[in-house]
Amino acid sequence: QGQLMESGGGLVQAGGSLRLSCTGSASILSFDSMSWYRQCPGKQRELVADIRGGGSTNYSDSVKGRFAASRDKAANMFYLHMNKVQPEDSAVYYCNAVLKTLERTIDFWGQGTQVTVSS
Repeated sequence: QGQLMESGGGLVQAGGSLRLSCTGSASILSFDSMSWYRQCPGKQRELVADIRGGGSTNYSDSVKGRFAASRDKAANMFYLHMNKVQPEDSAVYYCNAVLKTLERTIDFWGQGTQVTVSS
């Protein structure tokens, strides 16, 4: 069904912007939901934002109002638009997609992309 691949990470100054991209070998429309997670060293992976099949979005309190998740169906891309970034946003960001079948729920993950915010 698919592999996911993130891109767009890098070094950005506090207050700046960055856009992360995620694409897959399958159509993004085939997934029930797509999400962005992030993980800092020594901490658990946390949900940052997600988009459900109907297009509704959900954000963690720490990024609400600064980050936005979107999909480009024609390009088969899933994005995380990061604005007004802060040093605490530094993490490895992962793209996740969920596919639900009658028998089970399948999670797909990308390899992660590093975001570093300098103060």
